[in-house]
Amino acid sequence: MAALLPTASTGTPVATDIPVEPPAGMRRRRWVPYALLAPGLAWLAVFFVYPVFQLAMASLWDPSGSVETGYSFAWAFSNYSTAWELFNEQFLRSLWYALLTTVICVLLGYPLAYAIAVKGGRWKNLMLVGVIAPFFTSYLVRTYSWKAILSDSGPVVEFLRWTHLLGPDGRLLATEFAVIAGLVYNFLPFMVLPLYASLERLDLRLLEAARDLYHGPVRSFLRVTLPLSLPGVLAGTLLTFIPAAGDYVNAQLLGGPKTQMIGSVIYSRFLVVNDYPIASALSMMLMLTILALVMVYLKLFGTEEVV
Repeated sequence: MAALLPTASTGTPVATDIPVEPPAGMRRRRWVPYALLAPGLAWLAVFFVYPVFQLAMASLWDPSGSVETGYSFAWAFSNYSTAWELFNEQFLRSLWYALLTTVICVLLGYPLAYAIAVKGGRWKNLMLVGVIAPFFTSYLVRTYSWKAILSDSGPVVEFLRWTHLLGPDGRLLATEFAVIAGLVYNFLPFMVLPLYASLERLDLRLLEAARDLYHGPVRSFLRVTLPLSLPGVLAGTLLTFIPAAGDYVNAQLLGGPKTQMIGSVIYSRFLVVNDYPIASALSMMLMLTILALVMVYLKLFGTEEVV
């Protein structure tokens, strides 16, 4: 830090290169932000960074080992190619299901969030409770309820058979429809809440100004409402796509062998087959793929919109 000292002739302060030690109180205050961050950083290091590091190490174990004989670290990058050869279909299916779920949640969630935020009036709080209410029940119980609704003797299948939209032997369980329906139901609130938070801040006077400028409802939505609600759209799509890609409960309970997702494969490889190297490789592939897709997504639309 440069000091200001007066000159002998004019008395005008001029900058010098003499270092001035900051006060002790200022030095202590510099460490306050780091001290506040320390507990959170320690939590992340212990419960996220270290487990991910261990998972990455396990993905390179010698695949010839076993739980009984133990595994040895062998830089076995072949585990990744083996995992892809065996389960590329389930891997790509999971990304496809997650994408479909996200698109359907946007199409269903946006009108609902708009109705609550703009048209809700005195019913706004009650409508929000209706969106959040499913969280009061276990995720597993909610998925089991869909299994009962879509069962072969359930009301939906009976109605579709009665209207001849489904054949006499037709069924909904163990189909792609059942898995995606369960995913949409379980993750729809993750789309609605960010959209509602974004739309609630919308200044309705802008819509009135758009109407004064002879903008119809469609042009007003495309040029005013949608751009201003993009932070909610981007946040909602991320909160929906990321967990949906790794979900295994819906595929396990509502699907069948032809609708198996990568989460079910990882679960089976870890806890049933005890094939830790392949299971770890699949987990790392899923995390890295989702991370790459999210980075590209944010690069295209801008992280400022999410913030």
